[in-house]
Amino acid sequence: MIVLNIEFVPGKNIVDVKGLVQGNTVRAKHVGRDIAASFKNIFGGELVGYTELLIESRREAMQRMIAQAEQLGANAVVNVRFATSSITAGAAELYVYGTAVVVADAM
Repeated sequence: MIVLNIEFVPGKNIVDVKGLVQGNTVRAKHVGRDIAASFKNIFGGELVGYTELLIESRREAMQRMIAQAEQLGANAVVNVRFATSSITAGAAELYVYGTAVVVADAM
């Protein structure tokens, strides 16, 4: 599956548009991560626990979007975008979306 954040696939033609595909995940903070983060807020530095949480969230949301594109018969997703939103105190949603398409080699 080709996944790009641009509107086309270089060297290929879009021959069919399957439609919008999306994936999301809602994650809550872990108490241990919150304690470590509070110390980092005082002394400075990367919040490694939250970085790892975001990496896992992006990976899961992307896998869900790709699975949806595969179900539609697409072989690429173009114009991919990410968004986040707060769900409740301590929980956030990571949302990814794009356009599922079928591409073929350019003639």
